[in-house]
Amino acid sequence: MPELTYPAELPILPVTNPANGIVTVPGSKSITNRALVLAALASRQSVSNDGTCTLVGALRSEDTEVMIDCLRRLGFRIDTDWEQNRLTVHPNHSGRLIPAAQADLFVANSGTTMRFLAAMVSAGQGEYRLDGVPRMRERPIEDLLEALRQLGVDAQSENNNGCPPIRIRTTGLRGGEVRVRADVSSQFVSGLMMAAAYARGDVTIRIVGRRVSEPYIRMTEAMMGADWLITFTAIGPEVYTIPAAARIQGPREYPVEPDASAASYFWAAAAITGGAVTVRGFRDKFGSLQGDLRFVRVLEEMGCQVLSHDAGLTVRGGPLRGVDVDMNDISDTVMTLAAVACFADGPTTIRNVAHIRHKETDRIAALATELRKLGAAVEEHRDGLTITPRPLHGCALDTYNDHRMAMSLALIGLKVPGVVIRNPGCVAKTYPGFWQDFERLRCDSAG
Repeated sequence: MPELTYPAELPILPVTNPANGIVTVPGSKSITNRALVLAALASRQSVSNDGTCTLVGALRSEDTEVMIDCLRRLGFRIDTDWEQNRLTVHPNHSGRLIPAAQADLFVANSGTTMRFLAAMVSAGQGEYRLDGVPRMRERPIEDLLEALRQLGVDAQSENNNGCPPIRIRTTGLRGGEVRVRADVSSQFVSGLMMAAAYARGDVTIRIVGRRVSEPYIRMTEAMMGADWLITFTAIGPEVYTIPAAARIQGPREYPVEPDASAASYFWAAAAITGGAVTVRGFRDKFGSLQGDLRFVRVLEEMGCQVLSHDAGLTVRGGPLRGVDVDMNDISDTVMTLAAVACFADGPTTIRNVAHIRHKETDRIAALATELRKLGAAVEEHRDGLTITPRPLHGCALDTYNDHRMAMSLALIGLKVPGVVIRNPGCVAKTYPGFWQDFERLRCDSAG
């Protein structure tokens, strides 16, 4: 992890002028961790080069460091150049898809690492145990384990409660049809898709029931097909067929997009303060692998302007109005929008995000609790919440060791004196340098 220290509590000082500036955010966590898995799997059999793949613009954070550590424990050789944000995955000459036949993996609270690696090691041969922090032991994974069992893997929850720690005993994925639910996490599908290219037989993945965070499945689909040239057939949004013995053509160099979820905090700062903030690396509001870029279009609905130009994507704030919005496909920005909603004219209702109750914390309940502390009127629903603006007052806010709670609630402190963020260090999970970038923008706008 970067050598950064954080206080136990961080006061947020308001700005007297609109937030204006140009911001560079780090690389996407979702893309970095997918690329690491795809590059590691392809390192044995890539036909386009010797198996070496360098990720450029990769994110350094707790979640990506955890992924790298686990892949190294599985026997993959990965070099890190964090000064340049470059990761190099070297060829795997072990003769095995997963070099290590046995490993005990600690994933902290990284959902992508737990779910992607559970599927990945199942394509190999050996025995593997995956565990994490206490909160990870509360996060459901049974739907993925059941799917792996359908492909011939002995995949079990150690405590028989459908949550980690889990044990995988495998001789590889046998192929066939597998049915998987995706109403808790889209990562179950993404993990299966990446591993299925290495099964002994053709694999047909059939998604049953409703899907959450569908843009993340499309991200996996795009990276597999366009960048690793893995052959598969998509039949509508529910069925994927991936042939056995696919010829993997991994790229020698892979650029990682800036993180759209991280960018949302700075665009929200412009909305809240009536300023104009540009985030580098985004050229237009539709052109990204990341579904979370749709956040700027929600800000447009609330009254902001979104401008595309060579420097990046700019949000210019204006009088805000409440909206009624389905955020199922951009659920990582729910908390960011909730902060903006506190300053709108009229209520904002966020719908169809029941699955975020299973994230780093129960994000619906946590948001409702903390916004009420500030004075907002909040009605909590099973699958979302309604926020009705009222005069706000400062107070100390709990973050529940959830990085997105910390970054989102800090935005309210730009306008409301007396806001204090407890445990600000939790941002290290995905954005270790957030407070430095946030302070630069705040100081430029402090007057």
